[in-house]
Amino acid sequence: MTMSRVRGKDTGLEIRVRKLIHKMGFRYRLQRKDLPGVPDISFPGLKKVIFIHGCFWHGHDCRQGMKRPKSNESYWLPKLDRNKLRDSLNLAKLNELGWKVLVVWECQAKKDENLSNIIKNFLME
Repeated sequence: MTMSRVRGKDTGLEIRVRKLIHKMGFRYRLQRKDLPGVPDISFPGLKKVIFIHGCFWHGHDCRQGMKRPKSNESYWLPKLDRNKLRDSLNLAKLNELGWKVLVVWECQAKKDENLSNIIKNFLME
């Protein structure tokens, strides 16, 4: 895969999650640049945000997230580690500001029903 094909926003997964949330009756804002980490979806009135992470790029502990690049490891491994560090710092900053955070992982989003329950529980708490 070439890097030019990797999208930073409006990925198929993001669009699926947004449609699901909209169908539940919630309204949201996209990519709030004034919040740490620029969350994919935010609910200002609830002070909650959702990040939608690809398992490989953000180092999830699932099978896909455990895969390691086979070429140019000296570049990719530190980059993937920096992604994880950046994510944890942004999560801490958001918590300090009083925002609740949900991370939706690519592997969690395989089944709409499961994903729907996760999101509904987060938004209703």
